[in-house]
Amino acid sequence: MLHPFGRLFGLGDKSDSDNDNEEYNPDEVLQIPVQRVQPNRYQPRAIFNSEKIKELAQTIHTHGMIQPIVVRRLNEEDFELIAGERRWRAVQTLGWETIPAIIREMNDSQTASVALIENLQREELTVIEEAMAYAKLIEIHELTQEALAQRLGKSQSTIANKIRLLKLPESVQQAIMDKKITERHARALIGLKDPEAQEKILQEIIEKHLNVKQTEERIAKLANPAPKKKKPKLKGVNKDMRIAMNTIRQSLDMVTDTGINLETNEEDHDDYYQITIKIPKKNSNK
Repeated sequence: MLHPFGRLFGLGDKSDSDNDNEEYNPDEVLQIPVQRVQPNRYQPRAIFNSEKIKELAQTIHTHGMIQPIVVRRLNEEDFELIAGERRWRAVQTLGWETIPAIIREMNDSQTASVALIENLQREELTVIEEAMAYAKLIEIHELTQEALAQRLGKSQSTIANKIRLLKLPESVQQAIMDKKITERHARALIGLKDPEAQEKILQEIIEKHLNVKQTEERIAKLANPAPKKKKPKLKGVNKDMRIAMNTIRQSLDMVTDTGINLETNEEDHDDYYQITIKIPKKNSNK
């Protein structure tokens, strides 16, 4: 049975041609060969938790298949999934030869819409999978973000914020899929226009376990770097002294590159050269 939201996208239970065929029963449950079923090419879910599939398989083994899968015919022998991929995967682990299914007559756009809508309503997609589903529905039905939001009962800003994540580099999107960073981390990264800068901050988030506030502060500092203090020229010093001072400066730069916010000040006095270093006890980037 189609999800009620399907009707908002022009997906009825029967097509006109179906109504003319008295023998056609769209709700009849048939046993079809498991190996003749192909996964839905429009499936928005990219990650299937193997442990949850095993749990579902155990439930099906104990209680049977309560809800049939929904498929469409590709030819006389083969079928394509419209809904129920987790059940189909679970049944494969049980070694079943056939699976209960309802056969629907649907074109590509209808098949894609049902798969997308079914998964969106389950609320188990990652934020990237969800964004891709929204983008695909907009493309299929030629909708605006506002129109899609109205049909799904969501705010336009929610749809826009999700879809905006698809502009991030693939590495950032994958990090969200792998749950290495959160959606809020990703939204903060959108503020950086340079993909290389986005990937650089991504690595810092993962390696230094930055929270969202620390990420935002790091991005703000990268976007608006504080002007470097002009270092006094080394006048009246011998070669060894000059090498020593340059070595110290390089060492301080290396420490700063690790994310520690050093405050340094250089002063040239008559009898000596002074470098003052302040190291904060609480480092905002840690």
